[in-house]
Amino acid sequence: MSNWLKTVFFLVGSAFLTRLIPFSSFFRNLDTMIHEFGHAVVTLVFSGQVMYIELFANHSGVTYSRVMDNWTQIPISLAGYMTASLFAVFLFKMRAIDKHRLGLQVITLLAIVSLVLFVRNEFGVIWLIGFIALNIIMLSLMPRWLSDFYYLLLAFLTLEESVLGPISLILYSLENSGAAGDATNLSRITMIPALGWSVLFTLFSLWCAKGAIQAFLGRRKTRPRPAKQPYSNYE
Repeated sequence: MSNWLKTVFFLVGSAFLTRLIPFSSFFRNLDTMIHEFGHAVVTLVFSGQVMYIELFANHSGVTYSRVMDNWTQIPISLAGYMTASLFAVFLFKMRAIDKHRLGLQVITLLAIVSLVLFVRNEFGVIWLIGFIALNIIMLSLMPRWLSDFYYLLLAFLTLEESVLGPISLILYSLENSGAAGDATNLSRITMIPALGWSVLFTLFSLWCAKGAIQAFLGRRKTRPRPAKQPYSNYE
């Protein structure tokens, strides 16, 4: 089976199985948090001003910012979906080297930074407080097998959302190109249609998803033990 088929198989299987887990919807906002965090960080890199971030119960979010140069909106608009996709790869890479606790600590740190510096709406603040508290409990009180399962749940949900988000942009672009979020912003600046940017986001997310799945499957591979060599005495 090719790596692309494995990626599609795992994405479809994960999307089905995770929806059977109670309260899994609560954790899907992690991808939204990372997405908006990416916008905020790149805004600051280009000397813009991040006013605040809003996270919503329907897993959407908005970053309100000010920038001096319209062209800086290109990397800022690109940052959301691409940061989310790369972060999904990071989560699986951490688990592949048995560093899932470090990965969970990074997630928690980003949530704390988002809470302190960026997120201001009521739902977003309440969600972040609950999410941070749960992560701390998992890191400090729960057995390794449970925290590992919890980490995998977060990783797969983040991976799913990082792919489903760009795919939904394609649908929005086809229905109403003015309502395709980051793709619409990019199309206004570059004159490339929102559909084109949506497809680019989707291809990038699938490429990242392939790397994440390979890291997940590669962790389970074991190297064959070398065959014993017969003893010889050379003179």
